[in-house]
Amino acid sequence: MTLPPPADPRSDLELVAALNAGDASAFDALYFRHRDWVVRLAARFAGNDADALDVLQETFSYLHRKFPGFRLTASMTTFLYPVVKHLALAAKKKTLRLVSDDIALDAAPDRDSADPSDSRPELAEVLASLPETHREVLLMRFVDGLSLAEIGVALQIPLGTVKSRLHNALNLLREDPRAKDYFDPR
Repeated sequence: MTLPPPADPRSDLELVAALNAGDASAFDALYFRHRDWVVRLAARFAGNDADALDVLQETFSYLHRKFPGFRLTASMTTFLYPVVKHLALAAKKKTLRLVSDDIALDAAPDRDSADPSDSRPELAEVLASLPETHREVLLMRFVDGLSLAEIGVALQIPLGTVKSRLHNALNLLREDPRAKDYFDPR
């Protein structure tokens, strides 16, 4: 097993420019910089680690095909988010199709199993009860650390819609008695 190279000090924009100019090591730097985030996000949508690893490979294969000539107009995570989401949901759908209906219901992994809330089951339950659109924006903001503008770009929705969904998600969390301890200042 080989260790990843030391972190490349260049920004994502500089790495994209270097890759467009033929520097293959720039792709490795992008891969090692973003792979863990891609796997976590893919696991969140796909529901299992095996599919998440497949999505990792497909995501970076997709990115590699964009070169030369790729132009990064947002952050790399903003660009990759819809790609990872689409591939992971497709992988989940494929996995569920391969299993009979009864087995699929028993074997389908919990969608939130890749969330950091695993260590707090009550929070995972509350998050799972949120509407998908609200949960997605909430996790993008507080787990993935994307700005509101980046979320809007990644989901291709207006900034006002992002703000509204986040506001509504937080209100639903505040109103849920299982999440009270997370909002009650002590």
